[in-house]
Amino acid sequence: MTRVGALVALILAASASEDRPRPLFDGRTLAGWTVVGGKAGNWRAEGAEVVCLGLGKDWIGTNREYGDFALSLEYRLGPAGNSGVLLRSPRKGDPSFAGLEVQLLDDDAPAYRGLHPWQYTGSVYGVAAARRGAARKAGEWNSLEVRLEGSRIVVRLNGTVVLDDDLARHPEALPKHPGIGRPRGLIGLQSHGDPARFRNLAIRGLGPRAGEGSPEGLGPDPGHPSR
Repeated sequence: MTRVGALVALILAASASEDRPRPLFDGRTLAGWTVVGGKAGNWRAEGAEVVCLGLGKDWIGTNREYGDFALSLEYRLGPAGNSGVLLRSPRKGDPSFAGLEVQLLDDDAPAYRGLHPWQYTGSVYGVAAARRGAARKAGEWNSLEVRLEGSRIVVRLNGTVVLDDDLARHPEALPKHPGIGRPRGLIGLQSHGDPARFRNLAIRGLGPRAGEGSPEGLGPDPGHPSR
């Protein structure tokens, strides 16, 4: 094989590797994740699941940043449960505003009647409302897929597309939600003070902006959780 041929083969192999979904959770520990704020012990790995005990408001984020990607996971909430999946979030600041939050909620709970449309499951919190009706009852597992490329976001809940929107079409939200303009950041899971469980977390990079990076101060190693 010529030197040029070998180089092309390496490039193609790297591209193929990036196209495959990769797990974000090893199924045993919280290595590669860091808890931000909150009480010690609120997050743990248990039975191939990332478990939030609901001991207050905080979040757990990846140690690596992501740009354009397809993210998939399953989640389960209890009655009146409230949580979220955080995208392109910085380590500092409120990740629901400084980044993006895909809302997770027990939509049918009486306590949540009369909310804003963008507060229900699958919505980009405070920015874009998802179509309702695809979420399962509290206590059941839900599958969530999020595809984020540039400013376009597609959210699929239990196999149904509930949101397909261009975040650039919401300039009115930018002052309060500057995160809609961020090109990359951390993937996170939110504790809103309610128990929640997550499993089968995987991510696939998309296009030239898929590349991973390490946030400032964490270095290139995925490392270990803060608590």
